[in-house]
Amino acid sequence: MTNESTALRLSPDQLTAPIDLDSLGFTTTDDLEPFRGILGQERAVEALQFGVAMHRPGYNVFVMGDPGTGRFSYVQRYLRAEAKRQVTPQDCVYVNNFDEPREPWVISLAPGSAGELIEVIDRFIDNLLATFPAVFEHPAYQQKKSAIDRAFNQRYDRAIDSVERRALEKNIALYRDSQNIAFTPMKEGKALDEADFAQLPEEERERFHSDISELEEVLNEELASLPQWKRESSNQLRELNEQTITEALQPLLEPLLERYSGNQAVCDYLQAMRQNLLKTVIDQLVEERALEARPDAYKRQMLVEQYSPSLIVGHHTSGGAPVVHEPHPSYDNLFGRIEYSPEQGALVTSYRHIRSGALHRANGGFLLLEAEKLLGEPFVWDALKRALHSRELKMESPWADMGRLATVTLTPQVIPLDVKVVIIGSRQVYYALQDLDPDFQEMFRVLVDFDEDLPRTPDSIEGMAQLLKTRTSEEGLAPLTAAAVARVLTYSTRLAEHQKRLSARISDIFQLVAEADFTRQLAGDPITDTAHIERALRAKETRTGRVSARIHEDMLSGVILIDTDGAAVGKCNGLTVLEVGDSVFGLPARISATVYPGGSGIVDIEREVNLGQPIHSKGVMILTGFLGSRYAQKHPLEISASIALEQSYGYVDGDSASLGEVCTLISALSRTPLKQCFAITGSINQFGEVQAVGGLNEKIEGFFRLCQARGLTGQQGVIIPRSNVPNLMLDEEVLQAVRNGQFSVYGVSCVDEALALLAGEPAGELNEEGDFAEGSINARVVARLAEIAERDREEEESDPEEGDGAK
Repeated sequence: MTNESTALRLSPDQLTAPIDLDSLGFTTTDDLEPFRGILGQERAVEALQFGVAMHRPGYNVFVMGDPGTGRFSYVQRYLRAEAKRQVTPQDCVYVNNFDEPREPWVISLAPGSAGELIEVIDRFIDNLLATFPAVFEHPAYQQKKSAIDRAFNQRYDRAIDSVERRALEKNIALYRDSQNIAFTPMKEGKALDEADFAQLPEEERERFHSDISELEEVLNEELASLPQWKRESSNQLRELNEQTITEALQPLLEPLLERYSGNQAVCDYLQAMRQNLLKTVIDQLVEERALEARPDAYKRQMLVEQYSPSLIVGHHTSGGAPVVHEPHPSYDNLFGRIEYSPEQGALVTSYRHIRSGALHRANGGFLLLEAEKLLGEPFVWDALKRALHSRELKMESPWADMGRLATVTLTPQVIPLDVKVVIIGSRQVYYALQDLDPDFQEMFRVLVDFDEDLPRTPDSIEGMAQLLKTRTSEEGLAPLTAAAVARVLTYSTRLAEHQKRLSARISDIFQLVAEADFTRQLAGDPITDTAHIERALRAKETRTGRVSARIHEDMLSGVILIDTDGAAVGKCNGLTVLEVGDSVFGLPARISATVYPGGSGIVDIEREVNLGQPIHSKGVMILTGFLGSRYAQKHPLEISASIALEQSYGYVDGDSASLGEVCTLISALSRTPLKQCFAITGSINQFGEVQAVGGLNEKIEGFFRLCQARGLTGQQGVIIPRSNVPNLMLDEEVLQAVRNGQFSVYGVSCVDEALALLAGEPAGELNEEGDFAEGSINARVVARLAEIAERDREEEESDPEEGDGAK
């Protein structure tokens, strides 16, 4: 092994960052205090505190971050703690608007008193049923009613008596029944029937006809005022009824008016109810025919439907501000709805059919919503913006404008809206709303950004251990040993992909602890230790590893061509990462390059067949720039070359293959074989500097497992960017192989270092004259380019006509 390769080789200590057990300072998590709050999210906590405390329009809150970082549970816990210290908002009921039933009134009441008002009105209704119609059966009322009827009858009788006297004077009898009045001729004090009347002399019959006509006119004159008498009698009766009802209602309503004298809206409603009862009592409770009598239960239900308030939102007197999370933010669930019931083939509704939504319940407090669910519901986002902008909660049907509501509906009185909306969503949703919705910035001015990882400091390590103590206690899991906590923290560092950071994806960490506790139960152990954590990790890898295992088998059987020994021109092993569901694994992939004379330049086969995504294509174009600037200073880069990721049948993205691609191109140009015992990953810039890439741990372990299955030789290893060393948190099997000298990891900073490792000889440096060291790989590349350029020039000179034609 050359001195250069030894210098590039990473030590086992550089490949991981274990937790110092002695620094933890506890034996098991039972020794720790519980942890409250949120771990390592100071920026987010400060922003949330500001957003909650800022009581101005537009300062609603958007909580941004990845799922599993504890953002939802912390925000909900913080809002509830803050809400307890705030004023409890008023209760709210809808009541009947007797003048216009389609426009119910809203009444606000002191917290906790809406239910009391409903009970008061219900007792009032019971008292109504006990009072009416009993009041109208009282002797005093009956006497007054009889007097009115008697006065009418007397006037009527006097008029009839006057006519009857005149009739008797003319020997004519007057007959009356309940419906009609008739005149009949008399002779000798006896009424004549039709036969007797016909036998009278004609002159006498004519006289009788004339007298009866005269009497009928007199009767009409006497009874001309009959409608007026009837009106006067009816008015007197109505006044008597109203007076009777008013006097009967007085002892029922006065205590209520006195009780609610401090609430003008309730007093106005009680007065309106008093006025409406004058009609309702007569129509519904008194004037019933015996055959149409209705049971008391029906009457009570009718009165309840007409007078009992409909509760919209009620609060506990000392509950503080409400915190409402709506898991299904449909239009109806947010803004409420108006229900309908069938009646004689039609849909009818009333103020009693109004149902509140989450905005009603959260009014005066906080409404917690999830962005992805919110934006997936029709009409909701625009309606929510309208409500926040107008600061009014208006209940309307979004379907009405589309003509899908063909029935009479309600227009309830609007409710003033004072709510702080907290939306929790991903970064993609936040930035999309910023770009596409000009109103979003004005209404959600506070951003609470939860980071996906946090610094790995003694404080954060202690906090994570305390958090594990809290969660295991809450969920009834066994305590963890210090070694188990250290292993969990190492796993957290690996999730963060940085030796000096911990992952903030707390849910993934708790999931591991829960699965480890399950393996502990199966083993019958009292405490969760490192072995249980390791078994849980291996079990998850087995459960989700079907695809990676199948590909690994294909490599071992030769279906997928990957060499781990020997050397070849224009070939090297690249490192890729595949993500299938929740399984992420690394796989080596052969990178090949071919070079031949021509002017096509470097062809990216992946891009040509539309499998190469933009970032991969960018990497190949940067590679072209690097080759041109480095080797084509004296000779043109007049070559045709093609690069491919062999046996790749899906989309390829990312520029992590560009270091391997440039090495295979240089190998093909210089005809230098590359060692197949190495796998390589890294991105390059146009100056040949190697840049960091992602997924290092999975990539290294993927190649290691292939080499391990074929047999470790001590020559195998991976080449990675030197700048990626802080991202290494390798599996213990890999670390042990490195310690035993069976496997190596190299960190390179430039293309020449990678090329030297792959070729086993120096790449060659530029001297003062601008030439590479003679015989070096770089020198051979320049010589090859010169050879191709010379051949092209000789061909042009030997066939000038063809050259002219080409021009």
